[in-house]
Amino acid sequence: MDGTLRGVVAVDGPSGTGKSTTARGLAMRLDARYLDTGAMYRAVTLAVLRSGLPLDVAATSADGHDDIVAVALGASVSVSTDPAEPRVRLDGEDVDAEIRGTEVTGAVSAVSALTAVRRHLVAEQRRIVAEALQDGAGIVVEGRDIGTVVLPEAGLKVFLTASALVRAGRRTAEDTAAGRADAPDAGTDLARRDELDSSRATSPLQPAEDAVEVDTSTLDIEGVLDRLQDLAVDRDMIVGFADAGVGSHKG
Repeated sequence: MDGTLRGVVAVDGPSGTGKSTTARGLAMRLDARYLDTGAMYRAVTLAVLRSGLPLDVAATSADGHDDIVAVALGASVSVSTDPAEPRVRLDGEDVDAEIRGTEVTGAVSAVSALTAVRRHLVAEQRRIVAEALQDGAGIVVEGRDIGTVVLPEAGLKVFLTASALVRAGRRTAEDTAAGRADAPDAGTDLARRDELDSSRATSPLQPAEDAVEVDTSTLDIEGVLDRLQDLAVDRDMIVGFADAGVGSHKG
């Protein structure tokens, strides 16, 4: 462990840039808590899918829109902030594997674009972070609007990027490893999600003005973690870093 994090690190960026691996790895390295906000949107999306409501009804009917919002807001979602075991539960059921499937992946952008859903989950995310900080813990939070909307006061904001080719390759590898033979073409699906996430009216995907952009295209996970740790050190966010005898990773 390279010291202990204090405060909040916000990790944003599009799919395939390594947000989850990076945020979780940094939390484990710095004895911090970890929050995957995307998993919360995936969980409420699963609730909507299980309800049988057609997602396209939100675009054509005010009543349909309200029905989808009602299901999403009525879902009981709980997430663990332990980076060693970041479980997600929907109405008491462990759905960590199911929310990573192709059906949820294909629907999550449509559900997460709904203003009422985002407002509800942002409030919950802020509550979880506040509880962690009140307990004296640092926390690494990942998503698509953490630095701009959820936690604009975060001590360190990072926006991860990667080339389209690298991102598609990573997604394909993830789908193959998970046995998702029915997964859509990774490059096409990522482009679709990028367009939906960056063009939505509420909390569009974009870097915060004071975010540090880190291109992960040519970095392995240890290289990315070293970079983020150096940034946290520069901001005096790591307790015991010097005392532990751990040198900076700057070359």
